[in-house]
Amino acid sequence: MLRRLASLLALGLLAVNSSLLRAEDKAAAKPIRVALYDAAGSSGQGVPRVTEILGREQGLEVVIFKPEDIRTGKLAKFDVVIFTGGSGSKQAETIGEEGRAKVKEFVEAGGGYIGICAGAYLACSGFSWGVKILDARTASPMWRRGEGNVKLELTERGRAVFGAPTGQFDVRYVNGPILVPAGGELLPDFEPLAHFRTELAKNNTPAGLMVNSPAIVAGSCGKGRVLVSSPHPEQTPGLDHFVVKAVRWVAAPPNAK
Repeated sequence: MLRRLASLLALGLLAVNSSLLRAEDKAAAKPIRVALYDAAGSSGQGVPRVTEILGREQGLEVVIFKPEDIRTGKLAKFDVVIFTGGSGSKQAETIGEEGRAKVKEFVEAGGGYIGICAGAYLACSGFSWGVKILDARTASPMWRRGEGNVKLELTERGRAVFGAPTGQFDVRYVNGPILVPAGGELLPDFEPLAHFRTELAKNNTPAGLMVNSPAIVAGSCGKGRVLVSSPHPEQTPGLDHFVVKAVRWVAAPPNAK
Protein backbone atom coordinates (compact mmCIF):
# COMPACT_ATOMS: atom_id res chain seq x y z
CA MET A 1 0.00 0.00 0.00
CA LEU A 2 2.78 2.40 0.90
CA ARG A 3 4.57 1.56 -2.32
CA ARG A 4 1.34 2.28 -4.21
CA LEU A 5 1.00 5.73 -2.56
CA ALA A 6 4.63 6.47 -3.26
CA SER A 7 4.14 5.57 -6.92
CA LEU A 8 1.08 7.82 -7.21
CA LEU A 9 2.93 10.68 -5.51
CA ALA A 10 5.82 10.26 -7.88
CA LEU A 11 3.44 10.33 -10.83
CA GLY A 12 1.77 13.44 -9.42
CA LEU A 13 5.06 15.20 -8.97
CA LEU A 14 6.04 14.23 -12.49
CA ALA A 15 2.80 15.71 -13.82
CA VAL A 16 3.37 18.93 -11.88
CA ASN A 17 6.93 19.18 -13.10
CA SER A 18 5.80 18.55 -16.68
CA SER A 19 3.23 21.32 -16.47
CA LEU A 20 5.86 23.67 -15.09
CA LEU A 21 8.16 22.80 -17.98
CA ARG A 22 5.37 23.45 -20.46
CA ALA A 23 4.76 26.86 -18.84
CA GLU A 24 8.47 27.65 -19.10
CA ASP A 25 8.49 26.60 -22.75
CA LYS A 26 5.55 28.87 -23.48
CA ALA A 27 7.27 31.78 -21.73
CA ALA A 28 10.46 31.15 -23.69
CA ALA A 29 8.49 31.03 -26.94
CA LYS A 30 6.66 34.30 -26.27
CA PRO A 31 7.51 36.68 -29.12
CA ILE A 32 8.94 40.15 -28.65
CA ARG A 33 6.08 42.48 -29.57
CA VAL A 34 7.18 45.53 -31.54
CA ALA A 35 5.02 48.62 -32.11
CA LEU A 36 6.19 50.37 -35.30
CA TYR A 37 4.97 53.96 -35.66
CA ASP A 38 3.57 54.74 -39.13
CA ALA A 39 1.83 58.10 -39.46
CA ALA A 40 2.67 61.76 -40.14
CA GLY A 41 6.35 62.39 -39.46
CA SER A 42 7.45 58.97 -40.73
CA SER A 43 8.39 58.88 -44.41
CA GLY A 44 10.66 57.21 -46.93
CA GLN A 45 11.76 53.60 -46.72
CA GLY A 46 12.10 53.35 -42.93
CA VAL A 47 8.80 51.70 -42.06
CA PRO A 48 8.75 49.32 -45.08
CA ARG A 49 12.34 48.23 -44.50
CA VAL A 50 11.95 47.69 -40.74
CA THR A 51 8.73 45.75 -41.38
CA GLU A 52 10.52 43.57 -43.93
CA ILE A 53 13.62 42.98 -41.80
CA LEU A 54 11.79 42.13 -38.57
CA GLY A 55 9.13 40.15 -40.42
CA ARG A 56 11.77 37.61 -41.44
CA GLU A 57 12.82 36.95 -37.84
CA GLN A 58 11.38 34.23 -35.67
CA GLY A 59 10.35 35.36 -32.20
CA LEU A 60 9.44 38.91 -33.28
CA GLU A 61 5.93 40.25 -33.89
CA VAL A 62 5.56 43.66 -35.58
CA VAL A 63 2.36 45.72 -35.39
CA ILE A 64 1.86 49.05 -37.16
CA PHE A 65 0.96 51.75 -34.64
CA LYS A 66 -1.00 54.94 -35.19
CA PRO A 67 -1.07 58.02 -32.92
CA GLU A 68 -4.39 56.98 -31.35
CA ASP A 69 -2.90 53.60 -30.44
CA ILE A 70 -0.21 55.41 -28.46
CA ARG A 71 -2.54 57.91 -26.84
CA THR A 72 -4.99 55.20 -25.72
CA GLY A 73 -2.31 53.27 -23.86
CA LYS A 74 -1.93 50.27 -26.18
CA LEU A 75 1.87 50.41 -25.87
CA ALA A 76 1.53 48.73 -22.48
CA LYS A 77 0.95 45.40 -24.26
CA PHE A 78 4.17 45.68 -26.26
CA ASP A 79 7.87 45.26 -25.54
CA VAL A 80 9.45 47.74 -27.97
CA VAL A 81 8.38 50.86 -29.85
CA ILE A 82 10.20 52.07 -32.99
CA PHE A 83 10.13 55.51 -34.62
CA THR A 84 11.89 55.61 -38.00
CA GLY A 85 13.03 58.43 -40.30
CA GLY A 86 11.10 61.46 -41.46
CA SER A 87 10.61 64.45 -39.16
CA GLY A 88 11.03 64.16 -35.41
CA SER A 89 9.14 67.38 -34.72
CA LYS A 90 6.28 66.22 -36.94
CA GLN A 91 6.14 62.88 -35.16
CA ALA A 92 6.02 64.76 -31.85
CA GLU A 93 3.26 67.05 -33.09
CA THR A 94 1.23 64.14 -34.47
CA ILE A 95 1.24 62.00 -31.33
CA GLY A 96 0.73 65.15 -29.26
CA GLU A 97 1.69 65.94 -25.69
CA GLU A 98 -0.42 63.05 -24.42
CA GLY A 99 1.24 60.60 -26.81
CA ARG A 100 4.73 61.80 -25.86
CA ALA A 101 3.89 61.28 -22.21
CA LYS A 102 2.63 57.77 -22.98
CA VAL A 103 5.86 56.87 -24.78
CA LYS A 104 7.92 58.12 -21.84
CA GLU A 105 5.75 56.20 -19.37
CA PHE A 106 6.16 53.08 -21.51
CA VAL A 107 9.96 53.31 -21.41
CA GLU A 108 10.09 54.21 -17.72
CA ALA A 109 8.02 51.09 -16.98
CA GLY A 110 10.53 48.86 -18.78
CA GLY A 111 9.68 49.16 -22.47
CA GLY A 112 12.35 49.49 -25.13
CA TYR A 113 12.66 52.45 -27.51
CA ILE A 114 14.45 52.51 -30.88
CA GLY A 115 14.76 55.74 -32.83
CA ILE A 116 16.25 56.01 -36.30
CA CYS A 117 17.14 59.49 -37.62
CA ALA A 118 13.85 61.37 -36.92
CA GLY A 119 13.14 58.90 -34.13
CA ALA A 120 16.54 59.79 -32.65
CA TYR A 121 15.64 63.48 -32.64
CA LEU A 122 12.31 62.59 -31.00
CA ALA A 123 14.00 60.79 -28.10
CA CYS A 124 16.15 63.78 -27.12
CA SER A 125 15.65 65.90 -24.04
CA GLY A 126 17.14 68.95 -25.74
CA PHE A 127 13.94 69.85 -27.62
CA SER A 128 10.77 71.28 -26.10
CA TRP A 129 8.82 68.74 -28.18
CA GLY A 130 11.08 65.77 -27.41
CA VAL A 131 9.98 62.68 -25.52
CA LYS A 132 12.92 63.35 -23.19
CA ILE A 133 14.05 59.77 -22.65
CA LEU A 134 17.65 60.39 -23.75
CA ASP A 135 19.98 62.94 -22.16
CA ALA A 136 21.02 64.36 -25.52
CA ARG A 137 20.72 67.44 -27.68
CA THR A 138 22.06 68.35 -31.11
CA ALA A 139 25.47 69.95 -31.48
CA SER A 140 24.12 72.57 -33.89
CA PRO A 141 20.69 73.83 -34.96
CA MET A 142 21.90 73.56 -38.57
CA TRP A 143 20.77 70.02 -39.29
CA ARG A 144 20.55 69.83 -43.11
CA ARG A 145 23.94 68.18 -43.48
CA GLY A 146 23.00 66.24 -46.60
CA GLU A 147 22.34 62.74 -47.85
CA GLY A 148 24.81 60.00 -48.75
CA ASN A 149 27.08 57.32 -47.34
CA VAL A 150 29.43 58.00 -44.43
CA LYS A 151 31.90 55.82 -42.53
CA LEU A 152 31.07 54.46 -39.07
CA GLU A 153 33.07 52.44 -36.56
CA LEU A 154 31.62 50.49 -33.65
CA THR A 155 32.87 50.96 -30.11
CA GLU A 156 33.71 47.93 -27.97
CA ARG A 157 30.23 48.20 -26.44
CA GLY A 158 28.74 48.51 -29.91
CA ARG A 159 30.44 45.29 -31.02
CA ALA A 160 28.95 43.56 -27.98
CA VAL A 161 25.47 44.70 -29.04
CA PHE A 162 25.69 44.35 -32.83
CA GLY A 163 28.58 41.96 -33.45
CA ALA A 164 30.13 42.60 -36.88
CA PRO A 165 31.48 44.50 -38.67
CA THR A 166 34.85 45.47 -37.25
CA GLY A 167 36.76 48.44 -38.56
CA GLN A 168 35.09 51.19 -40.57
CA PHE A 169 32.05 50.55 -42.74
CA ASP A 170 29.60 52.49 -44.88
CA VAL A 171 26.11 53.47 -43.75
CA ARG A 172 23.42 55.61 -45.33
CA TYR A 173 22.97 59.04 -43.75
CA VAL A 174 20.14 61.56 -44.27
CA ASN A 175 20.35 64.64 -42.01
CA GLY A 176 20.46 62.64 -38.79
CA PRO A 177 21.24 64.34 -35.47
CA ILE A 178 24.77 65.02 -34.29
CA LEU A 179 24.32 64.17 -30.63
CA VAL A 180 26.06 65.65 -27.61
CA PRO A 181 25.16 65.28 -23.91
CA ALA A 182 22.37 67.58 -22.78
CA GLY A 183 23.76 67.76 -19.25
CA GLY A 184 20.49 67.00 -17.50
CA GLU A 185 20.34 65.49 -14.02
CA LEU A 186 17.23 63.32 -14.45
CA LEU A 187 18.66 60.86 -17.00
CA PRO A 188 21.94 58.90 -17.05
CA ASP A 189 24.55 59.75 -19.67
CA PHE A 190 24.21 57.94 -22.98
CA GLU A 191 26.90 55.53 -24.20
CA PRO A 192 28.21 55.64 -27.78
CA LEU A 193 27.87 52.36 -29.69
CA ALA A 194 29.33 53.76 -32.91
CA HIS A 195 31.13 56.91 -34.05
CA PHE A 196 31.12 58.75 -37.37
CA ARG A 197 34.55 58.60 -39.00
CA THR A 198 33.65 60.74 -42.04
CA GLU A 199 31.01 63.38 -42.56
CA LEU A 200 28.68 65.29 -44.80
CA ALA A 201 28.62 69.06 -44.32
CA LYS A 202 26.43 70.48 -47.06
CA ASN A 203 24.18 73.56 -46.94
CA ASN A 204 26.74 75.57 -44.97
CA THR A 205 26.54 73.26 -41.96
CA PRO A 206 29.60 73.28 -39.66
CA ALA A 207 32.45 71.20 -41.10
CA GLY A 208 34.35 68.94 -38.70
CA LEU A 209 31.44 68.67 -36.30
CA MET A 210 30.37 65.20 -37.36
CA VAL A 211 33.70 63.36 -37.49
CA ASN A 212 34.30 61.23 -34.35
CA SER A 213 30.94 62.23 -32.86
CA PRO A 214 28.47 59.54 -31.71
CA ALA A 215 26.44 57.97 -34.53
CA ILE A 216 24.56 55.31 -32.55
CA VAL A 217 24.03 55.61 -28.79
CA ALA A 218 22.36 53.69 -25.99
CA GLY A 219 20.81 54.99 -22.81
CA SER A 220 18.22 54.20 -20.20
CA CYS A 221 15.14 55.87 -18.78
CA GLY A 222 13.58 54.40 -15.67
CA LYS A 223 13.47 50.62 -16.17
CA GLY A 224 13.64 50.82 -19.96
CA ARG A 225 16.37 50.88 -22.56
CA VAL A 226 16.81 53.43 -25.35
CA LEU A 227 18.84 52.96 -28.54
CA VAL A 228 18.96 55.60 -31.27
CA SER A 229 20.79 55.78 -34.57
CA SER A 230 21.49 58.99 -36.46
CA PRO A 231 22.16 57.16 -39.78
CA HIS A 232 20.08 54.43 -41.46
CA PRO A 233 21.41 50.87 -41.04
CA GLU A 234 17.98 49.56 -42.08
CA GLN A 235 18.55 51.11 -45.52
CA THR A 236 22.17 49.96 -45.87
CA PRO A 237 22.94 46.62 -47.58
CA GLY A 238 24.52 44.18 -45.15
CA LEU A 239 23.35 45.94 -41.98
CA ASP A 240 19.88 44.42 -41.57
CA HIS A 241 21.11 42.64 -38.46
CA PHE A 242 21.58 46.00 -36.72
CA VAL A 243 17.81 46.42 -36.54
CA VAL A 244 17.23 42.89 -35.21
CA LYS A 245 20.03 43.17 -32.63
CA ALA A 246 18.73 46.56 -31.52
CA VAL A 247 15.24 45.17 -30.91
CA ARG A 248 16.55 42.22 -28.93
CA TRP A 249 18.85 44.46 -26.89
CA VAL A 250 16.24 47.05 -25.87
CA ALA A 251 13.76 44.25 -25.09
CA ALA A 252 16.19 42.54 -22.70
CA PRO A 253 15.83 42.84 -18.91
CA PRO A 254 17.45 45.96 -17.41
CA ASN A 255 20.20 43.94 -15.71
CA ALA A 256 21.17 42.15 -18.93
CA LYS A 257 24.44 43.09 -20.65
